[in-house]
Amino acid sequence: MTIVEMLGQSALLTGLGMGVVFGFLIILIIFMTITSKVIKALGLDKDAPKATDGNASAAPAQNNNAVVAAIAAALREKESK
Repeated sequence: MTIVEMLGQSALLTGLGMGVVFGFLIILIIFMTITSKVIKALGLDKDAPKATDGNASAAPAQNNNAVVAAIAAALREKESK
């Protein structure tokens, strides 16, 4: 096998490999576009409110006053010594 034949085969294999990858990327883009349209059509793209989120966000707000009071008491205690 001559150098020219080997270069021809390597160019063919390179072209085929790049073609396969490029084809897969095109298929992936098409699939993602179709999936996006289906999700929007079904209305699944909106976040559903969760019951735990409302309770979880309210709990730190209620405990926030207690934390501030504890910090203030600690600072007063340290300044008095």
